[in-house]
This record gives sequence, C-alpha cells and structure tokens, in this order.
Amino acid sequence: MLDLLPVPAAIVEHQDGKFHFEAINKTFRLAGLGAVAADLPLIRLLGGRLRRFLELGETHCEFAWQFGDEVDCRHFRVLFARRAATRALHRCLVTLVDQTSELRTEYSLRREMATDSLTGLPNRAGFSDELEATIQPENAADFAVLVINLDRFSRVNACLGGLAGDELLISVARRLKGALRSRDILARMGGDEFGVLLTLDDGPNDALHVAKRVHAALGTPFRLSAFEIRVDCSIGVAMGADNDGDPEDLIRNAQFAVKRAKKSGRTEIYHMRAFDIAREQFGMETELRRAIENGSMTLHYQPIHDLASGRIVSFEALARWTREDGTKFSPDTFIPVAEELGLIVPLGRWAMEEAARTLAAWDSASGGNCGVSLAVNLSAIQLQRDHVPQMVAAALDRHGIAGSRFTLELTESAIVTDPDRIAQTMNALKGLGTTLAMDDFGTGYSNLAYLQKLPIDVLKIDRSFISGMLADRDKIAIVRAVLSLAQALGMRTTAEGVETNELSQTLAALGCSFGQGFLYARPLEADDAFLYLSERNA
Repeated sequence: MLDLLPVPAAIVEHQDGKFHFEAINKTFRLAGLGAVAADLPLIRLLGGRLRRFLELGETHCEFAWQFGDEVDCRHFRVLFARRAATRALHRCLVTLVDQTSELRTEYSLRREMATDSLTGLPNRAGFSDELEATIQPENAADFAVLVINLDRFSRVNACLGGLAGDELLISVARRLKGALRSRDILARMGGDEFGVLLTLDDGPNDALHVAKRVHAALGTPFRLSAFEIRVDCSIGVAMGADNDGDPEDLIRNAQFAVKRAKKSGRTEIYHMRAFDIAREQFGMETELRRAIENGSMTLHYQPIHDLASGRIVSFEALARWTREDGTKFSPDTFIPVAEELGLIVPLGRWAMEEAARTLAAWDSASGGNCGVSLAVNLSAIQLQRDHVPQMVAAALDRHGIAGSRFTLELTESAIVTDPDRIAQTMNALKGLGTTLAMDDFGTGYSNLAYLQKLPIDVLKIDRSFISGMLADRDKIAIVRAVLSLAQALGMRTTAEGVETNELSQTLAALGCSFGQGFLYARPLEADDAFLYLSERNA
C-alpha cells in the first residue's frame, strides 16, 4: 500500500526505546533517506518530536523541516499520522514532501524582486525589508538612513543616452560602496537616488562623517567614453532616534531632508518642525486652490504718494487670503506655496482681473478718471508659464481701462531667469501703454546692463535699505547711489517702507519720486482705499 503513495513514506514503530521501520516505500529508498531507522537523519533529528507524538496519543501532526548545510539544504513538509483505533500502538505513518525546489524558486524570485537589476544592490523594497529586519524600537537610536540624490543626472541621459546613464549609475554605486563601512547597507532606491542604512557609534556625527566621505568619493570626475563628468549629490539624513513610527518613515524623512539639501547645498538632517511646516503647506494646497476658484481671495491696496506734492498717485494691489474659519494667511505664507504648485498663474490672472474691475469701479464712483493708477505684481513663474501680455490686454479691454493706468511690477529674479524672453514680454506690455517697475531693487543679482536694455520705468528701492536709513550712513550711500543711477537712466523711483515724516522728507530731498509705507497707510480694502483716496486728493 505504501508504494501507491507518490511521496517518501514509512511506517515507524517505537519499541524498547528504539525506532524501527515496519515498512518503507520505493520512493523513500530512491530519495536517499536510507532503510535503517537508527541511521537516518529523520530519526536522529526528529526522534524526540516523533516520540512525543506517539506518547501523547495524537492522530495528526504536520510541520516544515529542513536539514543539511546552507549549500545543500533540503526542505520537507513532514506528516505524522495514525488512526484513532491504533493510538495504543506506538507506531505511525511518516510522509515527507520534498519542497526544496519550490522554496529555492520562491527565494530566488523574492531576492530578484528585492534587487536592483542594474547595480545588483537592494532596491527600494529590499531596502525596506532590511530596515524592518534590522531596526527595532529598542535599538532605533543605533541607526540612521541616508538618502543620496544625484544632481542634474537627467542631463547625462538627455545628452549621452540611457546606456551612458546606466554606466554612470553602476560606477557611482561602486564608489559609494567603497566610501561606506562594511556594516553599512547600500541600496538603489530608484532612478538617481540611493539609500544607506548606517550603524551609528557616535550619533549624528557618524552620519555626517559618512556624508562627507560620500561627497569626497563623488568628487573625482567619472569618465564616460570621451567625456569627463562630475557628479554632485544632495544628501538627507534621518536619525533612528527621532523616529517613533515605522522604520519605513526613516526613508520618507530622509527624502524630505534631501529636498532641503537641494536648496541649501549642504547635507541636511531631518527635523520634525520642518516637516510639520511642509505638511501644513501641503494641507494648504487644496484650500488655496478652492479659494482661487471660488473667488475667496481679496486684494488690499496700499497707497503710493508723490513725495514732492504729497498726493496719492497710485495703489499697489496686494493679495490677501482669509480662510473660512477666519484664519488669515500672509502673502509670505501662501505665495511660495502657490508658486510651487503652479497656482500662481490662476492667482496672477485673478489679481489682474480684480484690480482692473476695482479701478473701473473707482472711476465710475468718481464720475470719470479717479486720478490714480494701480500696481500689480507679476511672478517670475507666471512670466515663464503664462501669456502675460494677452492676459493683461484682455483684462483692460473687459473693464475699459487704459494701459497707462496700470504699473506692472517684476522682481530682479524674474528678469534674469530668461532675459531674452522676458524682454519680449516687457516690450509687449509697453505696447499696451503700461508702466513697468522693477520691484525690490538691490536685493537680487541683476546685471546693470538690463536697466539700460529693458523698458523699465520705475525702480522700487527695497525696504531693507530704507528702514533705519537715517541712522546708517552705508544705507544712505546705497540709496543715494540708486537714485543717481535711476536719474541718469531717466527712471523714477519708489521707496518702500517709509514710516516717518523725517524719512519721507529726506528721501524727497535726495530726489526720490514716490514713497510707500505705513506712514501713509497700511494695505486697505477696496472701499476703504477709495475713501482714503477721496479724502487725501480732494
């Protein structure tokens, strides 16, 4: 009967403290499992378990079993079984299902799935498995995760092709491996990003020391074909001691630190406060998008005075956002978020439309031209992505406003991003009759040649030079130089941050054209701004 079974099987009996085979099948012999019970690894290794099975009177017991060394390890599914009627007899049927091939195949597939095919390093999934197997709550402080992101790697693929990019990644992986200690684990997370699981002996200092070694290792140029390529990287570090959650969070935290490293140009260690700020900004995205779409944003208007006559000549339109629950956000908070998310384009379009509508309403209330113009800020990103001249022309036409009634303010950074394209845009805006102003002059990196070539009408001197100017000879010298430059180029000037009469008078004496600041008024809502205009220019 045993020979009918397709797997190794034997009837084993235990008498006088020894095991004997009552019968074995042909498959058992062919499997090389032997024929004498006393000599078998099965009995030698599992005898105690088989004895307990027989003594306890169980009828069924199944378990996994492996024996042999790692090179030639074999895996079986072992079954002890007997009929209830034969419990009194110390014998049972033993069958073994050889699962070695299946388990080896499964192991190979699992290993393949956890390995990067290009570099042979663990991939993202494999790296996560290493973290989960290594880091426990009680030893988390002994570990850190580094994420290394190669800067401008996409240019290699674009210029030299994918094969050259792959060759570079393999070379980078070798260098990184050489820069690490033997106990550190290197992985390729995907694309141009690598991860390292560090064992710490000296806290954060260990991680920063390894980061320096990585930078040093990549400092030597790589040679690809006829090209010599330098590879820079950004490194983010997440300390295990700062992580109370899943080890996988360490990867996310280190990747967050990498984003900061790309901006700062140095190795960054993850800090919870910075992440909380980023999470708040992420949560702000949906609400900001809804506020723009639903018209929940408002414009406030800050007056700009002629320093010679004291009359109001213009108002600067400034975006304000109050959430439904009454929480107010300053532009310094939501403008960077809008720029990062691409919402600055619809926000800029809305601001231009709303400003034109407000100026038309003021003209209507005045029975004609109300006597002032409005200044609207244009973001560098909006200038790059939007068709600004067409957008401005459409807003002016819809509300019947002449282009001369608007000043469009651009920052130095907006001009230097793409000078030729921005010059075309500025000339098109001048064709509409608008006034162009360079905002925050002196805080950027503009080439003074731009002032001569570009159709700029007004320089706005940043408040950092105006505030405290009377007590700082250097600031006075800078302001005097800017005013002389503007006069030589035929430009007018606006001083931001004017807060005292003495400062206003000094600026007027130095030849500054206009002043803007809390001395005159804080940014006002549209109705309040019109009332202020009516009273001051009456």
